[in-house]
Amino acid sequence: MSDAKDVVKVAAMILLGIFVLSVGVPLLLAAAGVALGFLFHLAVIVIKVAVLLAIGYLILVGVRAMLR
Repeated sequence: MSDAKDVVKVAAMILLGIFVLSVGVPLLLAAAGVALGFLFHLAVIVIKVAVLLAIGYLILVGVRAMLR
């Protein structure tokens, strides 16, 4: 009877492990995707700001050169 209880415990642990992997891994990957998506979006915003600053600087330098 003790061997049967051990087998049931091992089977329950294996099923619990499969459940955790089947639920936890997709959740972890989704969270990583959200984080990477946020970082990608943040990088795009920083690049846009840098381009706008560069264009503004070029316009300012051009106006200053024309006024001299």
